[in-house]
Amino acid sequence: MTALNRISVEEFKESPKLPLVVVLDNIRSQHNTGSVFRTADAFRVDGILLCGITATPPNREIQKTALGATESVRWEYHDSTAEAIKELKSKGYIIIAAEQAVGSIMPEEFVPVSGMKYALIFGNEVMGVEDEVMDLCDFCIEIPQFGTKHSLNVSVSAGILIWEVYKKLIDATS
Repeated sequence: MTALNRISVEEFKESPKLPLVVVLDNIRSQHNTGSVFRTADAFRVDGILLCGITATPPNREIQKTALGATESVRWEYHDSTAEAIKELKSKGYIIIAAEQAVGSIMPEEFVPVSGMKYALIFGNEVMGVEDEVMDLCDFCIEIPQFGTKHSLNVSVSAGILIWEVYKKLIDATS
């Protein structure tokens, strides 16, 4: 840890966070959930909202991929993703779905506004982001794909988009 210049969990909790929360909408795979925790830790995401059937820590399967990130990243559980989004909207968050949808934008088109807070929603591995939740979003980001498959694993999508949003938010605040 010292050679890699990593901070402790306590230092992480006290450090400034990216003005971004990740919302997991009914994620089935506990390994995907753990991977998102680990990515959220890597980019100092402000927190994760675990919604619906998404498993919560402590959980052995989440821990396998989170590797301790459940101890550093703040998280909350909500029965309803829609209710969690309504709460975020009431707190001034801009709500973004990671989804293939009519009118979606590509990651390079995302231009954050300095001083704003963002919520990035990742949907169920089969059904995607719930329609009711999509209706509450301010916009949608789609990851371009050029192969024969029409989707990426949710934890891969989260890694790509959290990194893209991180780069843009860091630029917007510097």
